[in-house]
Amino acid sequence: MSVATTAAREVTRTVSTGRSRDKSLGSLVFLAALWFSLFFGVMVLLVLIVDTAIQGAPRFDSALITEYGSRVRPESTGFRAGILGSLWLMGFTALLAVPLGIAAALYLEEFADGDRWWNRLIEINLQNLAAVPAIVYGLLAVAIMALLGFGRSGIVLGGAIALALLILPVIIITTREALRAVPQEIRQGSLALGATVWQTTWRQTLPSAVPGIATGTILGLSRAIGEAAPLIVVGLAGSVRFDPTGVLSEITALPMMIFSLTSQSQEELRTAASAAIIVLLIMILGLNALAIFIRNKFQKTW
Repeated sequence: MSVATTAAREVTRTVSTGRSRDKSLGSLVFLAALWFSLFFGVMVLLVLIVDTAIQGAPRFDSALITEYGSRVRPESTGFRAGILGSLWLMGFTALLAVPLGIAAALYLEEFADGDRWWNRLIEINLQNLAAVPAIVYGLLAVAIMALLGFGRSGIVLGGAIALALLILPVIIITTREALRAVPQEIRQGSLALGATVWQTTWRQTLPSAVPGIATGTILGLSRAIGEAAPLIVVGLAGSVRFDPTGVLSEITALPMMIFSLTSQSQEELRTAASAAIIVLLIMILGLNALAIFIRNKFQKTW
């Protein structure tokens, strides 16, 4: 058998199996370093979570969720206002960001002319905005609130604008990826039957991309629910002793209360903050689990 034939068979075997027979010392060391890095990162994260859970274990009770924050009775302080405030923020953030993000992604992916300079400018800005620090979005939200004439700070609307600006690039990018995953044959078949581009997008492309869009949206919201930096800039309080009643109501959020209590000298308050961290982590993991369920339940294979 010739050398060329043997080499060709080796290349074919590597391509078909996805594995290479290169077992040199350098490749093995690199592979071991990768696995060690992954193991080390996961173990550090687990240790931090377990340590936080142990510290907050004495406060895993109903008062943690049903009571308001109190420095007079630190042993029974709760996070009711922060949990409700976070839920209100997530609701209005989704209301502001999701329709705008999906509409922008549909325009850029289905209707925009890539040769136009303004569309290229939007593309570049979207890629840059995804890496902007979260606190910058808080500054933008303050500017928008000032332009709208709102003099009050720390309200639902201000926090929702900041978080909506934060997750808007994520929603646009994930929505575009979901639209790209829809085969071109579906669009071409609809257009061949006489449908317009808008009818094809609304009735064929968009419904087919809903699982990917929903997954990206929920992951964006799960990121926003744990952010504190932009909420500090827009003036959300560290502690509020009443439930939010509207979009102009002053509120706090769970990350803000955690940030406020971790700097306190009373041991009971720091214990409550550790328990609240686990509550926030459960909320984030719940949103991530919902995104995974939607992706696996409704994902289509073409």
